Amino acid sequence: MTTDYEPNVVLSDTEYDTIGSRPIRPDGHDKVTGRAVYGIDYNSTGLLHGKILRSPHAHARIKSLDASKALELPGVKAVVTGADLPQDPERMVDLGLGPVRLQFIRENILAGDKALYKGHPIAAVAATSLHLADEAIALIEVEYETLPSVTTVQEAMVDNAPLLHDSLRTSEGGEMGDAPTNVASHLQLAMGDIDQGFNEADVIVERPFNTKTVHQGYIEPHNSTALWNTDGRLNIWCSTQGAFAVRDSTALILDLPVSQVKVTPLEIGGGFGGKTVVYVDPVAALLSKKSAQPVKIVMTRQETFEGTGPTSGSNITIKMGAKNDGTMVSAQANMVYEAGAYPGSPVGMSSMCTFASYVIDNQLIDGYDVVVNKPKAEPYRAPGVTNLTFAVESVVDELASKLGIDGIDFRLQNAAKEGTSRADGAVYPRVGCVEVLEAMKNHPHYNTPLEGPNQGRGIAIGFWFNIGFHSAASIIVNADGTVNLVEGSTDIGGSRASISMQAAEVLGIPVEDVHPTVVDTDSVGYTMVTAGSRTTFATGWAAYEAAQDVNRQMIARAAQIWEVDAEGLQMDHGVIKSSSDPELHMTFKELAGQLAFTGENIVGSAAVNPMGAGGSFAGNIVDVEVDPETGKVEILRFTAVQDAGKAIHPSYVEGQIQGGSAQGIGWALNEEYFMSDDGEMQNVSLLDYRMPTSLDVPMIDTVIVEVPNPGHPFGVRGVGEANIIPPAGALANAISNAVDVRMDRLPMNPGAIVETIGEQNGG
Repeated sequence: MTTDYEPNVVLSDTEYDTIGSRPIRPDGHDKVTGRAVYGIDYNSTGLLHGKILRSPHAHARIKSLDASKALELPGVKAVVTGADLPQDPERMVDLGLGPVRLQFIRENILAGDKALYKGHPIAAVAATSLHLADEAIALIEVEYETLPSVTTVQEAMVDNAPLLHDSLRTSEGGEMGDAPTNVASHLQLAMGDIDQGFNEADVIVERPFNTKTVHQGYIEPHNSTALWNTDGRLNIWCSTQGAFAVRDSTALILDLPVSQVKVTPLEIGGGFGGKTVVYVDPVAALLSKKSAQPVKIVMTRQETFEGTGPTSGSNITIKMGAKNDGTMVSAQANMVYEAGAYPGSPVGMSSMCTFASYVIDNQLIDGYDVVVNKPKAEPYRAPGVTNLTFAVESVVDELASKLGIDGIDFRLQNAAKEGTSRADGAVYPRVGCVEVLEAMKNHPHYNTPLEGPNQGRGIAIGFWFNIGFHSAASIIVNADGTVNLVEGSTDIGGSRASISMQAAEVLGIPVEDVHPTVVDTDSVGYTMVTAGSRTTFATGWAAYEAAQDVNRQMIARAAQIWEVDAEGLQMDHGVIKSSSDPELHMTFKELAGQLAFTGENIVGSAAVNPMGAGGSFAGNIVDVEVDPETGKVEILRFTAVQDAGKAIHPSYVEGQIQGGSAQGIGWALNEEYFMSDDGEMQNVSLLDYRMPTSLDVPMIDTVIVEVPNPGHPFGVRGVGEANIIPPAGALANAISNAVDVRMDRLPMNPGAIVETIGEQNGG
């Protein structure tokens, strides 16, 4: 649906030449013509094909493994197992999210003495054809002792539950427990006095919520080609959200210095957090070392579902209290998240965002990381916060209803703003929560009556903190006045354009004159993954600084040519001018043409680690119609609002908002790992795993709010993640208003809705 509503709520009066425009993306031609090279497209002389044998059991001890028949098959060049990986069971490493046991990372690549989920890699082969590789893995003989499995946190936490790891102890406040357990860690955040807060409350709502495991659903499966060269260097070509992450992880897993590993990122067919980690890269590397040939491994869709990290299912209880005047006074959360087979759920990130949209003086947040017999959980777009916000916003809506206060007014009264403290100790600089809510309240969608039976409108808001971290870039000035921008951030959502636009703005040249290239790990400074809504913010900042470096050098060169003091010159919209002599002026292009004849070429470079990542708030208004007989939900209208700080390329911001909203809709209404009692995923194809299609998702209206981030030169806030957070909560509230039932589980599919209607109506 389209409206006459202005798509931008622009709260900044800063005018730019390039920023805020909508140029054609520089990689667009190759992608629409099919010339872009993705990981699966990479080829090499002598290429072998790898295939991985995976466990048929959710939990089993590996008693013996015999690969001799596979090695005897003509065309099979190598076989590897977990025994080929370095063994260092006590070593702890930190890949950016806290200390983890290196042995756990290695055993997720190739199993040790146990298989911990169906699909767990057991062994791998390399052969001259994929058909031979398939035949070879069928010849590997593995004797298993099957063990009882646990696939939900409720099962995993009961007394005498089957243990996944005999060595796992609960980490609590830095102290390790004494007994083996499936609870990897317990964290707690607190502020104020939770009991006093609830004593002051006139209305209290407490509800438990359950959410199922879901997958990121990227179109392109994981893939990697590795060549362990005769010079001792390991070369990898793959689709990844971060070439340096692949380099560093693979080096750790294989016990190599990082200088021995070179990773070339190719185009990526989606990631959403799921391609920030490695799965097949170290396996392909080991097979290449043994065979002395390059090896390519490409996962099937079933292997992607069963063998890569989905996001966590969860069990969450939210309790909130407010006074009769609408003031929120107390909030408590108990969050239990699936980690999968190895510790490391996103419960820590969720805890930072739990009540982050509101001013609440008294808070208590408990989070538990629990291992279960499923693939190791990995990030999915604002990791862990969609399921959390589904719970929080459902309770907030119920509180507003009990108090008789409009849902947006209630949220506005308690909205976070500059100076608000979160439970994790962070204090907000200028943020846009109030502005997002005001944009929602003033939108025609919110003020248009619903007229049909069983129709309901729901709202929700959510927060993601965003990150900065390391990025690097360099800019090479060409003789024709164009520049080459070299950077290391995988382009998933148009970041080549958004980064180029920031460089062009500083240089004062058309963005079409900036030619961006994403390069390998040997060709640019260290750059973190394209994740955490950091790329346009952090790598854009690196491009900004590299462009400033170019400008300084260009001014110095002009001063040399004119034989004047450089301090009297300035670069203004791509023209170098003298403040004292109006006759002295030269365009960027004119000066570029003289560089080769007046001195060395000009290359600007920068490496940054910015700390000013500004959090982003997003909100949804959703209208639905629910058939109470079948439970079918039809989305009638959907409006998504988000604070971008400053929209560098508004079209890509709108695309991010729409994409995250579509994924949130799928998560809310359909998607789940449907598990059998013995731990086998039953819906391992895209036919059965119900991601939304164009028939399921309505036209999504977008509103970009711009509250400039004071921590960035252009006011940028990351926009890739906050948009997936509110849809589930907004849809739950819309369903509640349509058929007068409060949904407490995800997905809210037809069966769940009919069952809930029956339960709450006494059926």
